[in-house]
Amino acid sequence: MSRTSPKRRLAAVVSIPLFGLGVALVVIMLIKHLDALAIALASLGVSVVGAWWLLTERGLLRILSPVAIIAGIGLLITSVSVAVDDVQTALPRVILVAVVLGGAIALARFSLSRPRSVYAPDTRRVDAPQHPVLLCNPWSGGGKVESFGLVALAEELGVEIVMLERGLDLEQLTRDAVERGADCLGMAGGDGSQALVASVAVEHGVPFVCIPAGTRNHFALDLGLDRNDPLAAMEAFHQPIERHVDYATLNGQLFVNNVSMGIYATVVQSDEYRDAKAEISLTMIRRLLGRQSEPFDLQYSVPDGREIDGAFLVMVSNNPYVLDANPDVAQRHEVDSGRLGIFAISTRTGGQAARLMTLSALGLRDVSKYWWEFTADTFEVRSRSGWAYMGVDGEALEEESPLSFAIHPLGLRMFVPEGNLDAAEKRRARDLSVHRVLTIAIGRETIKGNTV
Repeated sequence: MSRTSPKRRLAAVVSIPLFGLGVALVVIMLIKHLDALAIALASLGVSVVGAWWLLTERGLLRILSPVAIIAGIGLLITSVSVAVDDVQTALPRVILVAVVLGGAIALARFSLSRPRSVYAPDTRRVDAPQHPVLLCNPWSGGGKVESFGLVALAEELGVEIVMLERGLDLEQLTRDAVERGADCLGMAGGDGSQALVASVAVEHGVPFVCIPAGTRNHFALDLGLDRNDPLAAMEAFHQPIERHVDYATLNGQLFVNNVSMGIYATVVQSDEYRDAKAEISLTMIRRLLGRQSEPFDLQYSVPDGREIDGAFLVMVSNNPYVLDANPDVAQRHEVDSGRLGIFAISTRTGGQAARLMTLSALGLRDVSKYWWEFTADTFEVRSRSGWAYMGVDGEALEEESPLSFAIHPLGLRMFVPEGNLDAAEKRRARDLSVHRVLTIAIGRETIKGNTV
């Protein structure tokens, strides 16, 4: 392994005091406008209460919900007017803070961007597969397979195409491909299809290629693939780079993104949901989260051993998601941390929701008794009824409990196109923390248990 380079250490050393200066400037500005900050927090709380009433209540509280929302907006406008009463002097300060913090973040990200010899010492270019097979969902993503010309490119690269048709079983098509001698499996489709084909690839020990031809393609995004260019991912069949990433399982079933239980999983079970998502969602939210509703039948244990019951949302993910105020919110910075990400929310009233949101705005969400967020190697969710609804990589399912989750570090062998490892490392470098930057500044960077 390579030692931390002098340039990266220098960037880390400079970024720390620069970030401290930026924080100090922000604190000074806030102290000068504590009244505006207090009003802004009040506006957030009032707005959240109004939104909660609108979504969950009936009768008088629902009638009053627009009043609360409008009042919250009014308080927000008031806080802004109080804060910018001296615009001419405040604007230069805001610009200075943006420049200082922006510089600190840029330097910190540079310090966290490791050379390939450190972050992927065992990665190598491998020979192209002899009999690659690409399974395609022609309807996924509004017809991306056809619109991007994936079939023509596959034929040019010598990749066998298997097109999913109405009534055919994707899993069986994948297993048939393996029986015909496929030494590499690819999937052009959405996340649910990616997980299914990947599970067969893991089972038979063949590499997997992800072609982002679905609607959202969260797995491809978090891998560092270009979701808007499925053709670029096809290079993995021609000049593959071998990469290993984590996968997770629910009662033995592989998933690549997440499993959601509670409110979302219950809503998507409705037969009418696909045809009228907004209307059905609002109707069921009022029924499931209103004051007269029963707590959700979900129980689990947190790391300190306490038993939690009744959360209306529990999500378990293959690697943790970004869940704070961040441009990367609802994304993963890495898919090879070897950890499950778990978070749950258990608010039952508008007031509880407002307190949670206010604490979140202050960066103190973790102290709330209505919010749980942690990582684990394994995790279990129970229900007294013996079953639970869930959304697995976006697919609505019903499973018997207990629900047993596990992470499988580096268990999915993939072929990726040239440049993907560098793109993935840039994503990892966006996971900023003072501790990580400090370890680089003092030259004690730890990579997969080894200090370099």
